[in-house]
Amino acid sequence: MQLLLSFLTEIFSQPAFLMGIIAFVGLVCLRSPLNKLLTGTLKPILGYLMLSAGAGVIISNLNPLGSIIEAGFGIRGVIPNNEAIVSVAQKVLGVETMSILLLGFIINLIIARFTKYKYIFLTGHHSFFLACLFSAVLRAAKFDGWELIIIGGFLLGSWSAISPAIGQNYTKQVTDDGGIAMGHFGSIGYYLSAFIAKRVGDKNNSFADTEISEKWGFLRDTTVTTGIVMVIIYIFCSLVAGSEYMATITEQSPIIFSILSGLQFAVGVAIVYNGVRLILGDLVPAFQGISQKLIPNSIPAVDCAVFFTFSPTAVVVGFICSFIGGLIGMFILGGMGMALIIPGMVPHFFCGGTSGVFADKLGGKRGCIIASFIGGILLAFLPALLLPTLGDLGFQNSTFADFDFAVWGIIIGKLFNIFGQTAIYFICLILIIVLCVPFFFKSIKVVGDSRNIDQS
Repeated sequence: MQLLLSFLTEIFSQPAFLMGIIAFVGLVCLRSPLNKLLTGTLKPILGYLMLSAGAGVIISNLNPLGSIIEAGFGIRGVIPNNEAIVSVAQKVLGVETMSILLLGFIINLIIARFTKYKYIFLTGHHSFFLACLFSAVLRAAKFDGWELIIIGGFLLGSWSAISPAIGQNYTKQVTDDGGIAMGHFGSIGYYLSAFIAKRVGDKNNSFADTEISEKWGFLRDTTVTTGIVMVIIYIFCSLVAGSEYMATITEQSPIIFSILSGLQFAVGVAIVYNGVRLILGDLVPAFQGISQKLIPNSIPAVDCAVFFTFSPTAVVVGFICSFIGGLIGMFILGGMGMALIIPGMVPHFFCGGTSGVFADKLGGKRGCIIASFIGGILLAFLPALLLPTLGDLGFQNSTFADFDFAVWGIIIGKLFNIFGQTAIYFICLILIIVLCVPFFFKSIKVVGDSRNIDQS
């Protein structure tokens, strides 16, 4: 039983397999020929593996930059990292996390089939992270055994369906009604960025629509632009850190290291973009089979990096503005006597970059800059507020990085401290009401195609 649970967990925690399985089932429902069944199943898998490979290149080049900044500017504190805290939590909550993950996916499918929340969450590693968070905070709330697993699975499955619905109207505008939804647990931050940008900016003056003159024609290539920006950042930070510290990072000269790291980062971004094109080229059409035969009007909720191609320049601008916001947030935290949250380059790139895309498409350049900056400040404060709850569990000096993780951890932790386990049951009741009353997010009418859903 343990081996089977472990095997199934590996399958459901891998977005590449999930996308391949979903695409295969959809193509079977469409009665596609064998050649289309083969290519249509493999391309989403290959696309996500390519996306993951690109993300790996990005992360491997961002991590040293974080330590260089820490050393160069003499900053000491906590760097939020999802993978780090999950690896620690798994040692004491492994079975609970795996069980919540599997149950959560099943509940997500049931909700998509029988309610008007038609979103199937396909970003398996983020589901795994949230399952780990729920197992940790529910254990802190004195739940155990099957009760912990059932409540955690319900919370995961419900939020997997509800979180894409909250901002689907924004997502439709970002993707030009491309038939996909946001399947990433930084979603609240992205929707908040879109909300802010829409009110402070002008979407008719966006980075996505900016025409670059011939004089600066080389900047039209996003890969080149990203490479130039990152090389400048690496060189500046490396010079501040000094040659003595840089010698502990690399045997190369700081300048050569900076140039190569910046350009490799740009290559990683280019790989991500190509992976996204492979995914969207076959997953969305195959999903029509699921939508027609098994779960009517269903919509795939996909990883945040899939949205990068809709405004590539805004990804870089959003990342930089988010990082600056994170730095300012860190100093504010220090002034308030709270734990210093050192800006993690990885969350600020993926969350800040995605916020930049949403903000740019809804509020243009000004909206992108302002909303991403505010989001960066929140990426400092939310992990800091979550830190005490996780510290009570023995996870000192470690915290989750992304928006939804922090919000859920803070809500459950704070309400339990005030009202006890009754608060957790009340949260579950609220989610049931939301699922049963879909106009909570104005998704009253679903006719024919899933893209008729209109949420605010």
